[in-house]
Amino acid sequence: MDQAKFLEIANYVTGLRLFPYFDAANYAVMCLMIRDDSHPQGKAESITFSRKQPLSCWLASMLMCFAGSILSNLLIGEGIVAPFKHQKDLILATGVWYIINYSPFDLVYKLCKFLPVRVIIHCAMQIHMVSRVHHGVTYALKKFPGSFVIACLIGIAKGSGYCYMRLIERVVRGIWTPSSHEILQPSFSSKACLSASIVFICQHLGFFSAPFSAIYFSVVCFFVYFSISAQILGFFDPFVPFEKVICVVIFGGLVDAVGKLFSRTEQQTSPPSDETAKHKSD
Repeated sequence: MDQAKFLEIANYVTGLRLFPYFDAANYAVMCLMIRDDSHPQGKAESITFSRKQPLSCWLASMLMCFAGSILSNLLIGEGIVAPFKHQKDLILATGVWYIINYSPFDLVYKLCKFLPVRVIIHCAMQIHMVSRVHHGVTYALKKFPGSFVIACLIGIAKGSGYCYMRLIERVVRGIWTPSSHEILQPSFSSKACLSASIVFICQHLGFFSAPFSAIYFSVVCFFVYFSISAQILGFFDPFVPFEKVICVVIFGGLVDAVGKLFSRTEQQTSPPSDETAKHKSD
């Protein structure tokens, strides 16, 4: 691709407005996650949850829709209810929640689960996620100059806050799963947001000579590519091989392997005990 054309596309993607279309896509994915978790396939009686418990369903969905802002405000020390002061966002999120759960004959839900539509929605959500990560990193660096760890935490919270909100929103729906949360089992979204935060911090420090729009667009392409791969080809976490290497080299895996090797060697070379020799002679 021509460099000028690439920069033109990159500038266009960088300048995209999130409201209302990309925000709506993000809200749709969150509401779909709540619905699929509340209405497991194969259990016809579970469809009554959104009918019998609309307040719980709505509150859980709103917690997921605004999870990034809630968690980042909590980390920074700002009001956790501040995200709900924007009436347009709240009305849009509520509207998306309503049509996904209560549309006639579940038309909207079935449309969102249709593969081409699902791919488009998830791609729009990834663009929204990258924008949120960049906004979080930029804001954190302005508020805490030089605090790169805080910038990474805020970037992760902004981009993949919904992953860490799952435990709370499940409690709101009456489900308690303390052994399955994001810190114990980090998802691809958290790892990708961490990587994007590091890239944006390096860009802020001037480590890259490329224009900001090119870096931003490259991060968007990374997110979108793996989102499409997950929806069409099945999920693959590209960070797993690096995690295994790091665990082996840094976190004791290599030492444990060498220790097991030496213990096996000692067992093979050690002379047989008296009981073993007596048993063989018999």
